[in-house]
Amino acid sequence: MSAAGLIAHPPAAGEPLWVFGYGSLMWNPGFEHEERVPGRLIGAHRSFCVKSVHWRGTPEKPGLVLGLDRGGACVGIAFRVAPSRAQATLAYLRAREQVTNIYREAVRRVWLKDGSGRAVPAVVFLVDRGHAQYAGWLTAEERLHLIRQGHGVGGPNADYVTATALHLAELGIRDEELRWLVARL
Repeated sequence: MSAAGLIAHPPAAGEPLWVFGYGSLMWNPGFEHEERVPGRLIGAHRSFCVKSVHWRGTPEKPGLVLGLDRGGACVGIAFRVAPSRAQATLAYLRAREQVTNIYREAVRRVWLKDGSGRAVPAVVFLVDRGHAQYAGWLTAEERLHLIRQGHGVGGPNADYVTATALHLAELGIRDEELRWLVARL
């Protein structure tokens, strides 16, 4: 296993499924879960690096959403799903997160921040830097422009940014980029 906690295979049949949320999954998971615990992923960070052409924008006027980009660490929410719901949850997540295949699905170790010292294998969706929607190179002003213009089937991009910022604040997670964006929306 690498220092980043990469696991070569998903949890065994009959074991619970863990899912790591770092953006809208934190406040709108959309699937049944038995446990919801803050967790820390090492080896990837939360970043506005994905042009949204479906949920928060269109091909003509893309929005901008969060992705897990390589390097650093990210505090988010780890959800434990019952083994009986694992396959349905994975199917739901793939339909939700992989509309344009911008993410690489992986299983990574997430350290739970519940005082237990547990580290669990969790499904994560890592941004594919080779995908046409990858936008990790944008300036702050360019990110703000895309967020202001974005509106897709999930609603206004600004709503996504604001809801994510509020949820992170509730968890005590400071994200300076989100604070800067919300102050300008």
